[in-house]
Amino acid sequence: MWTLSGFADEIDADLETQCRVLDELGIGHIELRSAWGVNVLDLSDTQLRRAEGILGQHGIQVSSIGSPIGKISITDDFDAHLMRMDRCLEVASRLHAPFIRLFSFFIPRDHDPAQYRDEVIRRMRALTERAQDSGVVLLHENEKEIYGDVPSRVLDIVTSVDSPTLRLAWDAANYVQCGVRPFTEGYDALRPYTVYIQIKDALLATGEVVPAGEGDGQVRDTIRALRADGFDGFFSMEPHLARTDSLGGFSGADEFRRATRTFTALLADEGISYQ
Repeated sequence: MWTLSGFADEIDADLETQCRVLDELGIGHIELRSAWGVNVLDLSDTQLRRAEGILGQHGIQVSSIGSPIGKISITDDFDAHLMRMDRCLEVASRLHAPFIRLFSFFIPRDHDPAQYRDEVIRRMRALTERAQDSGVVLLHENEKEIYGDVPSRVLDIVTSVDSPTLRLAWDAANYVQCGVRPFTEGYDALRPYTVYIQIKDALLATGEVVPAGEGDGQVRDTIRALRADGFDGFFSMEPHLARTDSLGGFSGADEFRRATRTFTALLADEGISYQ
């Protein structure tokens, strides 16, 4: 059974409002990135307790911590970032999250990513080692302008680190924005390591983000292949239909509803059950 989740901070900054819309859409999980306008890693212990209470009242579980780990320049100080990773692991434990989403560091503009490859792998190994006894799986998300932006470099990261603690989140829209046709150019190589799917789509011509199935992200091809492969995991709504920046995106309640209903209609059209 496939399971829906979502970056509900795209609905509203207020966590209670986020949960009400998730309830309305029948989504029982959340990928927690921020609440009350505060990044999940910057929530105080008091705010975390409040978040736990609200999620519990709605019966909503945390599918993943939508962390900003790895969203710094490869030239920025890493020791301080490792301390932030420790907080991330603490938050994941508090909220019983099985996954933490992270990234592989921004590469300076107009620089060859290859010159930073060894440092990227060193850092990704260090993050993975930090998490390996936590019971949490780290999810590398492909993102434009980081080292792991295209399938070949994503594969390099996950095979070089070579740990079951590091796996992949698949984001079709981000691949499209890097000029990649994701299913055609990446699915076969990356599927063995892919355990989590982010749901958004984009147009190759402009990079504009659109609802799943309405762009060039080959979403229908991908879900058909995932079904054939026996995939059983999370599909996390991340519509980005109103605004996007380096730290995330926003849709508003109505656009989040539209994006979710467009995707679930696609699943229904393919005869795929979900919860």
